[in-house]
Amino acid sequence: MPAIVLVGAQWGDEGKGKATDLLGSSVDYVVKFNGGNNAGHTVVIEKDGKREKYALHLLPSGILSPNCTPVIGNGVVIDLSVLFEELDGLQARGIDTSKLLVSANAHVIPSYNRTIDKVTERFLGKRRIGTTGRGIGPTYADKMNRVGIRIQDLYDEGILRQKVEAALELKNQILAKVYNTRGSEVDEVVEELLSYAGRLAPMVADTSLELSRALDRGDTVLFEAGQATLLDVDHGTYPYVTSSNAVAAGACTGSGVPPTRIDSVIAILKAYTTRVGEGPFPTELHDDMGEFLRKTGAEFGVTTGRPRRCGWLDTVIGRYATRINGVTDFVITKLDILTGLEKVPVCVAYDVDGVRHDEMPVNQTDFHHAKPIYEELPGWWEDISRCRTFEDLPANAQAYVLRVEELIGARVSAIGVGPGRDEIIERFPLKPAVAG
Repeated sequence: MPAIVLVGAQWGDEGKGKATDLLGSSVDYVVKFNGGNNAGHTVVIEKDGKREKYALHLLPSGILSPNCTPVIGNGVVIDLSVLFEELDGLQARGIDTSKLLVSANAHVIPSYNRTIDKVTERFLGKRRIGTTGRGIGPTYADKMNRVGIRIQDLYDEGILRQKVEAALELKNQILAKVYNTRGSEVDEVVEELLSYAGRLAPMVADTSLELSRALDRGDTVLFEAGQATLLDVDHGTYPYVTSSNAVAAGACTGSGVPPTRIDSVIAILKAYTTRVGEGPFPTELHDDMGEFLRKTGAEFGVTTGRPRRCGWLDTVIGRYATRINGVTDFVITKLDILTGLEKVPVCVAYDVDGVRHDEMPVNQTDFHHAKPIYEELPGWWEDISRCRTFEDLPANAQAYVLRVEELIGARVSAIGVGPGRDEIIERFPLKPAVAG
């Protein structure tokens, strides 16, 4: 041990790669435990004296660390074409991907689920969820309906064909009669899936057993969530959520590691708030300041390229993330984006029809109507990108961090002050001490 869970505290895009970078060589395994290629991580590393940017969608960020074993857990849904496209792209840039392990129990995204995802979203019109159209939701639905296809099924053609036939018997009827769209052929689907089996075979493993043995050896295992707390299917802003559990508890079900082995939970909180897609967003800005945050912070989706909706930091959400995830440490990212503002508003509570809410409203209707109650903190003008200790920060920047820490109810252990992996301040160690 230790086993560390890393989660997003907002609606995603908080910069989880920053914490992974900070843990650096101390991490032996990085495990992606939920989601699919519907979210992206941008990681910036120094290579041959130059800054290299890598956009990862399906692979865990540990794939970029030569001493780390990256793992795709059973809770992930895998588009095999995307998996090999990403691997090929990294290998072309000189990254060794030979250590990747893939759970035999992870579910595969078949082509027909991508089709269903896209036509369903178009059919919904104004009631659309804002999915990425990559087949994530339909594949998780198949999993729960017990008609899904797992990685291990690729190695028994008879079982694979039976499962595809069973799935398409209903799905082709829906595509044709509801959406007026051509269905899929069983042979085509089976042939495509089997085409990946040979190359995939060396990566397939009992990853739960592998991780258990790693923890027994005293290795450090980092569990990396896709998406974030408010996109969790149970605890997020339903129905504008993803189709899996992106909170810390999902690390256990999505990897096969029990909760008794988790040592700490690190949550990433951007110094302001963004989200992609539909759904409520109390602090969203529709003015020049929202555009300033979008442009200065380069707030465009890694996976979709869509411009992100931007707003001020919401500490009601921060407190909720602390409680739901059992957060031990926060990492605040992109503090540098706030440089140059005279005042920095922070949402401390909501007004819902004249009633103050210091915690997340219990029902969706109230959250939709929530108006932010702001506390204005003094800004700073100094360039903070070269700061490497908390004391290096301007007094007002320090005050901002300390006030946010007080409002969210857990310590801020690290602060991102720039896009580079070295542009970060570590106030407290993120890796828990190992007993003995």
